[in-house]
Amino acid sequence: MSAVIPPIRPEYERTLEPFTALPVERALPLGARIASHTWLRKGLILAVIAVLWELSARWQDNDLLLPTFTATARALIEGLASGELVEKVRISLAVLLQGYLAGVLLAFGLTTLAVSTRIGRDLLDTLTSMFNPLPAIALLPLALLWFGLGRGSLVFVLIHSVLWPLALNTYAGFQGVPETLRMAGRNYGLKGLRYVLQILVPAALPSILSGLKIGWAFAWRTLIAAELVFGASSGKGGLGWYIFQNRNELYT
Repeated sequence: MSAVIPPIRPEYERTLEPFTALPVERALPLGARIASHTWLRKGLILAVIAVLWELSARWQDNDLLLPTFTATARALIEGLASGELVEKVRISLAVLLQGYLAGVLLAFGLTTLAVSTRIGRDLLDTLTSMFNPLPAIALLPLALLWFGLGRGSLVFVLIHSVLWPLALNTYAGFQGVPETLRMAGRNYGLKGLRYVLQILVPAALPSILSGLKIGWAFAWRTLIAAELVFGASSGKGGLGWYIFQNRNELYT
């Protein structure tokens, strides 16, 4: 029985004509080009908020309760021109950076200990469970008893506001590092601080940056609230005292 051989089709090439019925590139509409720029979208949102603020203030017609946007902008320019607002910002930033950097160093040391030893991991878990839910401003009376009226109390509450969220985010980032990278570091003989700096930190950088941003926001919030209390008690301070003083004088 002979095998059936299928017919062999002859080879050929078919040249495709270029499609020129529609243009390859087409200009986007003006609205689409504007919407593609992030800074323009954010600027538009801020402009809409400013207009709504101005209209609401003019409709209410009570500068003590809600000053207009133009009056607020004018007061901001006057404060910057006189140098008073700049000095208050400088005082607040000096305290903020001191407490923020101290909190970052402590968080890095605590997470390094947590990924190196079991005792460190248990210590981090216990401390964060106890202190992370506690608002930093709630420790202000204790800070006043320990450090008195001064920079020490502010730095203490700032460290508390930065330390725990940064430590949690950093440790979560360390835990998410792939096991392949961990094995590569161990194969190269990396241990302790070198292992953390060369393997864990680069791999967990997004989580670390997220923790730094959260800590910075918490630090600003805590600083202003604490300076309001210190301003009421000592009559000096940074932006918090500036807000407290203008509120008492009904200079809104």
